[in-house]
Amino acid sequence: MSLNSGYPVVTKLGLNIDRSSPVPLYHQVVQGIEAAIHSGVLEPGSRLENEIDLAAQLNLSRPTMRKAMDELVRSGLLVRKRGVGTQVVSSQVRRPLELSSLFDDLTNNGKKPTTTVLSFSHEEADPATLAALELPAGSKVYHFTRLRKVGGKPLALMENWVRDDIATMDEAMLAAEGLYSILRRGGVNFRLATQRIGAMIANDYQAPLLETEVNSALVTMERTAVDDTGRHVETGHHVYRADSYSFEMTLVQR
Repeated sequence: MSLNSGYPVVTKLGLNIDRSSPVPLYHQVVQGIEAAIHSGVLEPGSRLENEIDLAAQLNLSRPTMRKAMDELVRSGLLVRKRGVGTQVVSSQVRRPLELSSLFDDLTNNGKKPTTTVLSFSHEEADPATLAALELPAGSKVYHFTRLRKVGGKPLALMENWVRDDIATMDEAMLAAEGLYSILRRGGVNFRLATQRIGAMIANDYQAPLLETEVNSALVTMERTAVDDTGRHVETGHHVYRADSYSFEMTLVQR
């Protein structure tokens, strides 16, 4: 990407640095930029000047400014991109760990997700899918890959396999609504799911679709959902942009 990427460059941070304060100078910068991001003064996608110029603007040393920027990058508020510079990341989608669909979670939070169906087939299940869905040999499944966007920006690349004896589905339906709403309409009452969350780096296929760089961080999720009759309804492998997505959970001591 070039420096003429269309993102606005913020030339004045407007931070007040109090040299008499016991709060370290670098942390004052962190607090000021955090506040500007959370208040919307620094919008997602905004580019900041380089560290030398920012340090001069605030009359700080370059190591102090670099320490502040490093902390903001580690916290996920800023990202460094080759050819672009330091940039405010998009607001993260924080998803609770419960049995719900991404489409429903986004919609319930006032967002308007869009879906592009990249592939769709009705095919004989391979051995791994037969095992995951506990189906007999020769069973057919719906197999499809979708790209989910929020605000026009890619968030998730999702591949699913769904047993075909519950509901009929096609590409148009999957583009218009969430998978779980289609299955609920077919009579599925979801009860539980086994789920594994992990991480990986984007490969040559994923990176262009998610509009990120090869080797950038992705969150992964594998899930198999079961309904109240004990049927294994669907299984899926999803990847999400790590700078835009996280899972939240509550831990209880027993």
